[in-house]
Amino acid sequence: MIIVTGASGQLGHAVLERLLDRAPAEQVGASVRDPSSVRDLAERGVRVRRGDYADPASLAEAFDGASRVLVVSANTLGEEGLRQNRAAIEAAVVAGAERVLYTSHAGARPDSPFPPMPQHAANEEVLRGCGAPYTALRHGFYASTIPMLLSSAWHTGELRVPDAGPFAWTTHGDLAAVAALALTDDVLDGITPPLTGPEAVTMEQLADLAADAAGRTIRHVTVPDAEYRAALVERGVPEGGADMLLGMFAASRRGDFATVDPTLPRLLGRPATPVSEVFVVPAQA
Repeated sequence: MIIVTGASGQLGHAVLERLLDRAPAEQVGASVRDPSSVRDLAERGVRVRRGDYADPASLAEAFDGASRVLVVSANTLGEEGLRQNRAAIEAAVVAGAERVLYTSHAGARPDSPFPPMPQHAANEEVLRGCGAPYTALRHGFYASTIPMLLSSAWHTGELRVPDAGPFAWTTHGDLAAVAALALTDDVLDGITPPLTGPEAVTMEQLADLAADAAGRTIRHVTVPDAEYRAALVERGVPEGGADMLLGMFAASRRGDFATVDPTLPRLLGRPATPVSEVFVVPAQA
């Protein structure tokens, strides 16, 4: 049985949708903290069981009979996040999974200033020592971040962000399709190449694309890190969240998210989705 964790989340649910195009529902399992949140999957014949990274005993039941397990990275950072991801990987191995897959990131670096990246790097080390065949899916930077970056720009006509390097933005849909493929075929082993969108886009280019979508001018304005952080906090972003976003820009300035690789479109059998196709202009913009 193929088990996908995080079944109620954007990525996990998308993987399951695509997996059901490739495997019979009775061979697919969903692990989720609240089974009632994925009734749609249960109604389609998917085995739904409670699985909580913070409760390793629940994972034993959720992963029972697993042939392959996709461990979607925990949305918790720090020591607790590391503990939870390790618990999920180890539970998959104990359940007898023939392969453990994990959603890592192309920018995974132990020394990254963006907090999720050192955690991904540490989890890749756990995979290397887990004792089972593994695949670390090194995702490109999620294009779903773009609406957050543009939230004010639609109204002000300015994309005000710190100095930044380019991002190879990648859609959840493309990544979910490749994860489903990796769960059903032996196409990726070990640490994968960066699974990225078709181009590395600068903030200036992002502003131009947003302007094209909105049909009006949106300028790119570079602001000091401290000014950007203060503006985020003023808008209600918690200080920890503001610091994390600054870390994202700092990592991008090192080129950590700029690599474009042909692996994703090769596996998809088509071009990866370009950034220009992900814009949704708010009705009130």
